[in-house]
Amino acid sequence: MPVEGTWDLSISTPIGKIKAVVELRGQDDGTLTGVAHGTGEEVPLRDIALDGGRLTWKQAITKPMRLNLAFDVTVDGDTLKGTSKAGRLPSSKVTGTRRTAASTPRRE
Repeated sequence: MPVEGTWDLSISTPIGKIKAVVELRGQDDGTLTGVAHGTGEEVPLRDIALDGGRLTWKQAITKPMRLNLAFDVTVDGDTLKGTSKAGRLPSSKVTGTRRTAASTPRRE
């Protein structure tokens, strides 16, 4: 199942909902690369793995606080759901939708 594209995420954390955008790109060798945008920063995704419909990755953020996050989501077509975990903090619920060509803003 392809997961490439731009995903709008909503992460329900103890301090409120955080919106983020994740861009996933497939490489010629079959690996995935990606970046996340949110809270005024852009960070690379690490250890991206796709196993069937299960997608996992890690990323480090500095805003609103310095955290190392581990995402574990299930992709179903153009939606995803799962969790994000930051160290010993409780897991946060993650939901997301893939942007379609019609909904992706043009960059000029």
